[in-house]
Amino acid sequence: MLNIEVLPILLRFLFGGSAVAISAIVAKKFGGRLGGVFAAFPAVYLAAILGLSMDYKGSELLLISEQISKGALVGMLADICCTLAASYFILKSGWKKGLVYSLLLWTLLAPTIYFTCL
Repeated sequence: MLNIEVLPILLRFLFGGSAVAISAIVAKKFGGRLGGVFAAFPAVYLAAILGLSMDYKGSELLLISEQISKGALVGMLADICCTLAASYFILKSGWKKGLVYSLLLWTLLAPTIYFTCL
């Protein structure tokens, strides 16, 4: 049976949901550029590390944290490419198509970066 802990899931929900809400509030109040800074907050990464600290200790925690950090770097690189592509595609094709194109690019890039760099 799959062993699912509730607290790590709640942490991800709280960190992720808070980051999205704060990003939207900041964007409305101070502009999209500053809101985008908050949209890039590593909420899921922080919640993952905190959740792991409940399940692992010592050198095992360090090893799994290193692995998650390497995976997060791959995701961040793909996110940067997706963001740049979204800026281009949204202006060229509208927000709906531009978003779809940039997410498709992310879907191709993330595994490519993962399997070529790690």
